[in-house]
Amino acid sequence: MKSKVLISDAISEEGIEELKTGANVDVFVDLNKDELIEKIGEYDALVVRSATKVTKEVIDAGKNLKVIGRAGAGVDNIDVISATEKGIVVVNAPEGNTISAAEHTIAMMMSLSRNIPQANASLKSERWDKINHIGVEVTDKVLGVLGLGRIGSEVVKRAQGLGMSVIAYDPFISEESSKELGIELLSLEKIFSRADYITIHTPKTRETYHLIGEEEFGKMKDGVRIINCARGGIIDEDALYKAVVNGKVAGAALDVFETEPPNDNKLLELDRVIVTPHLGASTREAQLNVAITIADQIIRAIKNEPVKNAINMFSVKPEVYDKLKPYVSLAEKMGSLCAQLITGHINSVDICFHGDLAEKETGIITIAMLKGLLDPILGSNINFVNAPIVAKNRGIKVIESRTDMAENFINLISISVHTDKETKTVAGTLFGKDDPRIVKIDGYRVDAVPSGYMLISRYIDKPKVIGPVGVLLGENDINIAGMQVGRESVGGEAIMVFNVDGPVSEEVRKSVEKVDGILSVKAVRLYGTLR
Repeated sequence: MKSKVLISDAISEEGIEELKTGANVDVFVDLNKDELIEKIGEYDALVVRSATKVTKEVIDAGKNLKVIGRAGAGVDNIDVISATEKGIVVVNAPEGNTISAAEHTIAMMMSLSRNIPQANASLKSERWDKINHIGVEVTDKVLGVLGLGRIGSEVVKRAQGLGMSVIAYDPFISEESSKELGIELLSLEKIFSRADYITIHTPKTRETYHLIGEEEFGKMKDGVRIINCARGGIIDEDALYKAVVNGKVAGAALDVFETEPPNDNKLLELDRVIVTPHLGASTREAQLNVAITIADQIIRAIKNEPVKNAINMFSVKPEVYDKLKPYVSLAEKMGSLCAQLITGHINSVDICFHGDLAEKETGIITIAMLKGLLDPILGSNINFVNAPIVAKNRGIKVIESRTDMAENFINLISISVHTDKETKTVAGTLFGKDDPRIVKIDGYRVDAVPSGYMLISRYIDKPKVIGPVGVLLGENDINIAGMQVGRESVGGEAIMVFNVDGPVSEEVRKSVEKVDGILSVKAVRLYGTLR
């Protein structure tokens, strides 16, 4: 008996026909949440685009679900963690719309520069108005690209062909890789101060939400132009509105919005803001590519065959994985911790397995570490399948080593991340079978649980430092769940690690930074695919 596939968002007919070669297919577009929950129980696979929200309730109702396919790149509309817990494979088609999205970005930039939408509307209203639609050339202008993934890299090539000077921000690409693209890697602050145009190509994650707000607009050149064809929510839309109205931003081109459709969005009232209804992937070629790709992925997953773009599946024998799972989870969180502690561009990563762990099949642990390391910036685009490839493409060298020496522990994992500015080292182990701990940070001995929200600070070991930090957290209703300190010598530099029950805002972090004796403060959130 053939498996059953439900398609709940419109995809290319060619993709539907491809799916029919290996499954019985039903297409029900525009189902509401309750209707989807009611229907999903009889299906083995679900195919969606961006409209359908695959929530925990939907996944729980999918008693026969084996695979969820996203006909596109991002999977922020799918509860991947719930799917993982249910043993449901989540696959996507991240490459099919790359060229379309890059071309749409360039089209939006040119339309913004030459006032094409405004001039079109004016002429169709029988007004021959040349004076009010004078534009600017892009040649010799500076384009700041935020994110050098597949789409960002294609935008770079096209912008260079237009004679633009390109600078970029991406903490997960090496200097060597940026040189191959012929661009200069800079900090966000330098991008803001130099760019005539800024285009966004980062995923929407906890770290990139409202990445550009009022403070960031204040750092930009007067007359800057903004393009966002990535994800809504990366730009604070209220701050953008103010920046356009007061003239700081000469214009903006938006294909995505924090709420879609953007009903009652005041940005739509501004003539200097041009908009499209999330058309980045809306070309015949892109729709065909993603539909065929996702159809192939779904059929393979149903047959229990290897799939290329699995978000939450990796190849390891079940009996081996059961023993390694606590270390896989630990390594992913250690990588995430390192990513949030480092500054600069990553050049290489050393991972060493100590003690009995050195005798195990540790490949999946290394992959988990890389996923955790890359995930805070690249978000749902990173998975256990593509993490090593993404690292390699960004020029990040990964070196594994093993030793039977594990200091005072039976097993130990140590990670050293080398950037162009510093080296950050973190070591972790398990107490018992599944009690993960961070036991070293940059040589300082600690005993911290790698979970949830953390505040990590280097400070001068002297009285009246730790107390004021605790008071500040309390005054801001941040409950302390645990605290560890580590030092090498009395009166020297030391480290304090707080586990807290909620997020530490940037305002609170800056307040802690001002405490006498504090050298640096990092607010961290650890999360992973595995619980």
